[in-house]
Amino acid sequence: MKMKQLNRIENVIFLAGAVLMVVGSGANIFMKMWAPYVFATGSLAFVLMQLKQSYEGRNIVIRRLRRIMIASDMFFLASALLMFANQNNIFGLDRLTYIKYIHNNWVVTLLVASILQLYSTHRIGRELDKETEKM
Repeated sequence: MKMKQLNRIENVIFLAGAVLMVVGSGANIFMKMWAPYVFATGSLAFVLMQLKQSYEGRNIVIRRLRRIMIASDMFFLASALLMFANQNNIFGLDRLTYIKYIHNNWVVTLLVASILQLYSTHRIGRELDKETEKM
């Protein structure tokens, strides 16, 4: 079985989302006020298109890797939320708690999401190739 492929427009949305995520995270480092909006838009587009890709097969390994990929998508969305919280303490925490738990921690969730995404994408590709060779 194959992964459900995105059509041309969905592929453009997927790639544009990835580019917006990179631009948003880079701009956030330079304290641009618009950076969380760009990152959140990109991550939402990226996650939605990735969720649209599905696997219809029975390979347990690929199903597990898809769940890991979905977990990384949730970390991308958490990074977007933490970027907004990093700008103006939207949770209303006291200063010490804010610095301890929120301030610049979007980088940690983004790193976790990126590592999980790289791992699952690489492994899914290899597993699909193995599955194709068996046929």
